[in-house]
Amino acid sequence: MPESSEMLVQANVPIPMRDGVRLYADVYRPVAPGRYPVLLMRTPYGKSLVASIAGALDPVRATRAGYVIVAQDTRGRFTSEGDFTPWIYEGRDGYDTIEWCAAQSWSTGAVGTYGGSYVGFVQWLAARERPPHLKAMVPLLTFADLRTDLWYVGGALALGVVASWYLGAVAPDRLMRERPARERYAADLERLLDDIDRLGPLLRQLPLAEFHPFAGDSLAPGFFDVIAHAEDPAFWAPTDIAAHHDEITVPALNVGGWYDIFLGATIRNYVGMRQRGGQSQEQEARAGQRLLIGPWDHGPLTNVVGEHDFGIRSARLMIDLDGIMLRWFDYWLKGEANGVDAEPPVRLFVMGENRWRTESDWPPARARMTRYYLHSGGRANTLRGDGQLSTEPPGATVPPDHYLYDPHDPVPTRGGPLCCSRAILPGGAYDQRPIEERADVLVYSAPPLDTPVEVTGPITVHLWAQSSAPDTDFTAKLVDVGPCGYARNLVDGVIRARYRRGLDRPKLLEPGEVAEYTIDLWATSNVFQPGHRIRLEISSSNFPRIDRNPNTGHPLGTDREADLRPAMQTIYHDAARPSHVVLPIVPSGAEVTGTTDEHR
Repeated sequence: MPESSEMLVQANVPIPMRDGVRLYADVYRPVAPGRYPVLLMRTPYGKSLVASIAGALDPVRATRAGYVIVAQDTRGRFTSEGDFTPWIYEGRDGYDTIEWCAAQSWSTGAVGTYGGSYVGFVQWLAARERPPHLKAMVPLLTFADLRTDLWYVGGALALGVVASWYLGAVAPDRLMRERPARERYAADLERLLDDIDRLGPLLRQLPLAEFHPFAGDSLAPGFFDVIAHAEDPAFWAPTDIAAHHDEITVPALNVGGWYDIFLGATIRNYVGMRQRGGQSQEQEARAGQRLLIGPWDHGPLTNVVGEHDFGIRSARLMIDLDGIMLRWFDYWLKGEANGVDAEPPVRLFVMGENRWRTESDWPPARARMTRYYLHSGGRANTLRGDGQLSTEPPGATVPPDHYLYDPHDPVPTRGGPLCCSRAILPGGAYDQRPIEERADVLVYSAPPLDTPVEVTGPITVHLWAQSSAPDTDFTAKLVDVGPCGYARNLVDGVIRARYRRGLDRPKLLEPGEVAEYTIDLWATSNVFQPGHRIRLEISSSNFPRIDRNPNTGHPLGTDREADLRPAMQTIYHDAARPSHVVLPIVPSGAEVTGTTDEHR
């Protein structure tokens, strides 16, 4: 179909839902008569921002390529009717909207969906409902399980992320929609704007169950329910996509970022669908999965991520992400034989080399899961300590390392997988040396490399530790250290001690108990160049990305500032308790030396 030179925009088109609520959409379509496939974006952030939301297609380019773009405000947001309760109605509303799109006179009946973050998750929720006219998706920077990907990472509350999302992205529209009913609208708006500006100090307020910015108000629907239901699997079941991959039959181009807060979830959706995706005669869900990961954070997908420039090749404009998405839809919605089906399913940006590369699957089959063990003489505290990282297993009698974790003075967040406030939670790559100056951070470094070492694949830390507290946290961070000492963070993770067996099996620590903790650092693709060092940091806090563990063992959200107590942490790394990180080493010509094992 030739490109259309003109576009017709219809604003605020009502789309009826099954319960009578009308959701409004803007429709961008070619002026030329005919039927076109439809690309749908459903957003809680305002449909008028169709071209600026992360992962959005340019509607002008899409209509010129022969598509109709439908951008819809989700239920209870901006122009749409109904009450906004995050995530709850998105599956069925998505189904109804997709089928409406398919039934229009300007539609061929083939519908695709696209968009990032929340806009990506609504695609998965709709696909789980199996609308018959949904033919393909492009979910970007999104999650697989709301409970473990957004709220409780390693069992620890992602406080800074969710609070900043509610305060900055949800609350303003909620307040404006309630304006006629609020006599104190102006005063409430001023209070909200003040809270947004001073969110950093507010995040230290306790107890969380009475979090000041949201207490006694409706501006953050669901926030306190989530705090109260951390250990209730039934509460989270409606928003668990990973458990229902076998019910989804839609091909998906999964787009993620190495510094994105939902990197682990993006990979889990891809792998889960490749292995267990639902099958139908019309669609090829398993063979139709693709994975594209750049060095991006949860933002505009540019080459500068945090304070590091990964080169112009990494920017979405240079790889023409819009073109990649349209080509994907051309294949699945128009039936064009453009070779999409024959291409390698995985495309990665390899940091350190700063080049794109394709792979036949994830993780690369040639990657060797290699153990790098923690070593020290008992003084690994700070970057000037004696901590070492090596493929050599530890000896039988080695002194452990100790540090004091004080929740009154937590280790500050510095970069990493973050959103949704660049003022207090700037994500991406940053020099970690200010963090490594702290005595409550253990630093283990390998010797400078003589040859390049590529790490591409999933990364896990196995830590044998003891705490003086009945509950605490342990954190880990993988770092690439340059010859000048610049320490660029790659990935990090956390485990809350009471959830070391899983969120559904909480168990406090016994006095003196030494437990093994598995910390999921998700994944990366990075070449440690000659002269660089591989480094691992171990600590017990990452605030305000993660809420401070008060070390009391009390139920989440109940502790006040006076309840916080320090905890003495002990990290073991002897032959009987060989703490280590498992790195997926990709050989380059020569065999990898060192101990290898299967990734658990």
